[in-house]
Amino acid sequence: MKLSEVKAILPTLDNVAFQTPDGTFVPEHFHVTEVGSVQKHFIDCGGTIRRESVVNFQLWNANDFEHRLKPGKLLKIIQLSEEKLGIEDHEIEVEYQSDTIGKYDLSFNGKNFVLVPKNTACLANESCGAPAEKKKIQLSELAANDSACCTPGGGCC
Repeated sequence: MKLSEVKAILPTLDNVAFQTPDGTFVPEHFHVTEVGSVQKHFIDCGGTIRRESVVNFQLWNANDFEHRLKPGKLLKIIQLSEEKLGIEDHEIEVEYQSDTIGKYDLSFNGKNFVLVPKNTACLANESCGAPAEKKKIQLSELAANDSACCTPGGGCC
């Protein structure tokens, strides 16, 4: 989800809620402690130089039980970050504390913002030498294929 999409959604909401991947919610008294621009300049395992930019939201579960971040307040924080930091319309990456700082993509389900797990991946599959992902099959499929079965005296064992 891009920053422009979040900005378009916020005025339509009464409350800001973030749902975690397991369906629970970030406590209502959370703080957005950072809105920032994060640039990553790196080389992948195939030798290609790459650049990525994201807009970062950091959510913090404070012990401030009286605090409730309203949509208008979050929109003002975003607008201030655009003005002061020159933040552009990039994809959102959300940091949220679990066992360690977790990084998530962001989506919207029509009512709440949803933290979407991020995965690592090889960006240079064709040139780094990592084996292709093996096709997953069910053992029951093997039994259906007679040529895949060993028979007594067949010499396969």
